[in-house]
Amino acid sequence: MLEFDGRWRFDSPGPIGADAVRGFRELIDRICGQAPRKWVLEHFKSHFAAAAGVPHYTSSDAGWASSDLDTKMDEASGNTPLFIEAFYDACEELRMQQPDITLPEIGRLNRILSDAGAGFQINPPHLVATRVHIPISVPDAPPSLDEQARELISQALHASERALSEGSGRQAVQEVLWLLETISTAFRGLDAEDGSIQGRYFNKIIGELRQRGRGHQEQILQWMITLHGYLSSPTGGGVRHGVDLKDGLALGIDEARLYCNLIRSYLTFLIAEHGRLAGRSA
Repeated sequence: MLEFDGRWRFDSPGPIGADAVRGFRELIDRICGQAPRKWVLEHFKSHFAAAAGVPHYTSSDAGWASSDLDTKMDEASGNTPLFIEAFYDACEELRMQQPDITLPEIGRLNRILSDAGAGFQINPPHLVATRVHIPISVPDAPPSLDEQARELISQALHASERALSEGSGRQAVQEVLWLLETISTAFRGLDAEDGSIQGRYFNKIIGELRQRGRGHQEQILQWMITLHGYLSSPTGGGVRHGVDLKDGLALGIDEARLYCNLIRSYLTFLIAEHGRLAGRSA
């Protein structure tokens, strides 16, 4: 059994991807050439079924065993660490049960993972993450925001992280973009330099803050407006108004992680700015 962050057993850090699944499946087929094919297929099938959290039933013949193995590998592919551990443990058991069988070395497994961009490498007994999303920390909301607002912030950030861990990049960005819009409404009625904020929606509110801002504040708020507009556009991120079927762009998980961290940095700025303005207005 490989050693890795135990939380990944319950909250997946992401799917392993089709290229890695095919690579490991090809290795299994090569192993099958050294022992009874159905027996080897069933051996690996039982491990992938356990990784997927589903029952393992013996197939009627080698043909069905091969098809059923594909199904179990696909079901287990949603959680990269558990998928890798299933293959690794199956090989280690075979090594003890059938010492005459030649099994792939760790370097071969890591080459598959690297070529597929899986984000993990095996360094027995550890499974090492080579590309893990580390979210920018958003500070606790200040007393200037009420308890309900603080709860909304906590829930949305948690939902975004959960979506990222499940490989749902668009949903993850939607959660924090919604939160950015929501927090902006807390500025309505606050005094900002030469008058109170009167806008009711994100673009108006942030636009008013920008008009009253100076230097870095003005530039940061302009970047915020630009990012919000791009992610909302059907030909941009398409996370708010849908994606243009002809000219829209697919949102990959790596881009989603970047956008989530960018938005979290803007949330941090807005929270601090709200505390400053609310303190001055008090």
